[in-house]
Amino acid sequence: DVQLVESGGDSVQAGGSLRLSCAVSRYTFSSNCIGWFRQAPGKEREGVAALYLGAGSTSYADSVKGRFAVSRDNFGDTVYLQMNSLKPEDTAMYYCAAGFTSQPYCYLFGYAYNYWGQGTQVTVS
Repeated sequence: DVQLVESGGDSVQAGGSLRLSCAVSRYTFSSNCIGWFRQAPGKEREGVAALYLGAGSTSYADSVKGRFAVSRDNFGDTVYLQMNSLKPEDTAMYYCAAGFTSQPYCYLFGYAYNYWGQGTQVTVS
C-alpha cells in the first residue's frame, strides 16, 4: 500500500505562508495523483490542490487559486503544498491523498483517492 505522512502544519497570522509536506512511500502503478484536501470543524472536506504525477499538471480549487501551489521534489518522494497569503478561512486539518486518474489531470474529489495520510493542522488567525 501507499503510505503518506503530512507535516508542516502550524499556527500563523493572516497574510503569512506555510509549506506543507507529504512524504510518499511505496508508490504503485495504481497511483498517479497526489491531492491535498482540508476539513474544518463542522464543514465538509474540500479538495484544494492536486498534482498529476505523469505530466506534472496541477489542479486547484477556486478558493486557493493564485495563493497555493503544489509541487514535488526531484525524486518524487515528497509532494509540497506552498500556501501564501493565508486567510482565517484556510484554517483546517490538511490531508494528502494518493489516487488514480485515467485522465491527464487529477480530480479534487475525495472519492478519486484511495490512500490518505493522518493530516496536519493549519490555523490562521
